[in-house]
Amino acid sequence: MAMNLGHQIGTLSGKQIPTEFAAGEQPSSTTASPSAVWKSPAGNLRSNSPQENASPPMLTPPLTPNSAGEWSYLINLPILRPDLSVACQAFATSSPLEMTEEEVAGTAEWTDGGRKDEKKGVSVFVMMPLDSVTNGNTVNRKKAMNASLHALKSAGVEGIMIDVWWGLVEREAPGAYNWGGYTELLDMAKKHGLKVQAVMSFHQCGGNVGDSCTIPLPKWVREEMEKDSDLAYTDQWGRRNYEYVSLGCDSLLVLKGRSPVQCYSDFMRAFKDNFKHLLGDTIVEIQVGMGPAGELRYPSYPEENGIWKFPGIGAFQCYDKVGCCIMQYMLSSLKAAAEAAGKPEWGSTGPTDAGHYNSWPEDTPFFKKDGGGWNSQYGEFFLSWYSQILIEHGERILSSASSVFEATGVKISVKVAGIHWHYGSRSHAAELTAGYYNTRFRDGYLPVAQMVARYGAVFNFTCIEMRDHEQPQDALCAPENLVRQVGLATKEAQVPLAGENALPRYDESAHEQILKASSLNIDGSSNDREMCAFTYLRMNPSLFQPDNWRRFVAFVKKMNEGKDSRRCLEQVEREAEHFINVTEPFVQEAALALMP
Repeated sequence: MAMNLGHQIGTLSGKQIPTEFAAGEQPSSTTASPSAVWKSPAGNLRSNSPQENASPPMLTPPLTPNSAGEWSYLINLPILRPDLSVACQAFATSSPLEMTEEEVAGTAEWTDGGRKDEKKGVSVFVMMPLDSVTNGNTVNRKKAMNASLHALKSAGVEGIMIDVWWGLVEREAPGAYNWGGYTELLDMAKKHGLKVQAVMSFHQCGGNVGDSCTIPLPKWVREEMEKDSDLAYTDQWGRRNYEYVSLGCDSLLVLKGRSPVQCYSDFMRAFKDNFKHLLGDTIVEIQVGMGPAGELRYPSYPEENGIWKFPGIGAFQCYDKVGCCIMQYMLSSLKAAAEAAGKPEWGSTGPTDAGHYNSWPEDTPFFKKDGGGWNSQYGEFFLSWYSQILIEHGERILSSASSVFEATGVKISVKVAGIHWHYGSRSHAAELTAGYYNTRFRDGYLPVAQMVARYGAVFNFTCIEMRDHEQPQDALCAPENLVRQVGLATKEAQVPLAGENALPRYDESAHEQILKASSLNIDGSSNDREMCAFTYLRMNPSLFQPDNWRRFVAFVKKMNEGKDSRRCLEQVEREAEHFINVTEPFVQEAALALMP
């Protein structure tokens, strides 16, 4: 009797995968050896955007400022050919192949979804679609999701990453949490034996790179932001950014009697209480959102409405208003810091000669390499304050998360943006506007790593897949050097480093670069240190295309083997080719389940 999809994929991964049965249906007793499946075969980008309210070319101190659908690909997936279906049934009912002792030993090493018994490698997780849970708090296309999770498990993936949207769960009223879709989705992950990285997404979805849907902040939060627009980040031209509540309000009771940090803490506590039976087993990591796109940064380069375009330097986000005390809003904090430094004239506003969103460093008095304000006494003061209050914001939320999830067995992680453009310039302008005080003369990532280390958390970094030569060199992009710097900073701070790819990539060059970066062979003395995990962006139409899927399976297997493996990626890909040929009918059958 032919095995059903769950049995087929279970056979391939070397582990039985639970399957739903119809009423009265009995599970099949048919089995097959995983060794019969996984057997090696023989043998110039400058923007032309208008200079919006450009400031006069003066050095600092500052002048007075001027006032859905990710599932659509399923419709076009090819239908399983009849001959493949017959071959699938024949394979499923055939006897296990005889193997040599050496082959048996090699197979025994891979017993759980392509993972070694003695774990030494980098676990691979896959990001789920942003709209995995619908506005109606249900799993978006449950049948499609179930089949996709089968396929990921068969490839040896460790688990998945899920955005838990504040704007969906607590949408209608403060403290009214609807976990409906997430309860179902997390149960599905558990059924398939997949681990979960749950992202506490306290930001808006929409307006950033790769955002394919729109999920605003909770309705009641937006209402408060409309009443007091200074709850939003503000640039020097008075433009508000509503992706994330400004850190200037962290401790103010501005959200229906609660502060933003209290709201985040209550949300995480409610999540823990609702999913405590999964914590430490299925849910193994909580990534805590701390800014736009879930990253610890300012919204300095918003793509929404074409405000910013790569590789512009972005803009500072600290021009709200002065409140009645130091704890109110960002300019109040700046004013207090300036007075403490004996320079009260520096506290009225941020820089106003730092260009606009799409400027380049040398176009601005503040960021230019020779005599720029960034390297002045004022620049050092302002940038130290701007970066420090961002770190303090992260620490407030991380402290809360650590308290909430104490003794649950889950890791806590913080995501930091990989801002690689203009990295080769002296000022590192794009990093400075985002809140990372990183220049040619100062390490801006070590203080962040040290903050993360204080709470035993994981430092998660992006742009791991990028090579320097692939990026525009006139913008002095240097992602490889940036990743190296972050690797050294996390090593010094003794904090685990995890990675993500910043953009969807399915080519061997990107996979090779991820393998290289994840090995953390940075300074010749990394020894056994590797990234603690890698999260692949993202489960989407392209991932399941035959060539991409073949390369992905080989990539996952190579990541699982670890950096001490002596086998080249090409050899692993040859094994993957055999694996893909066998599993293609199963993946196609899963694809059929995705169709309406």
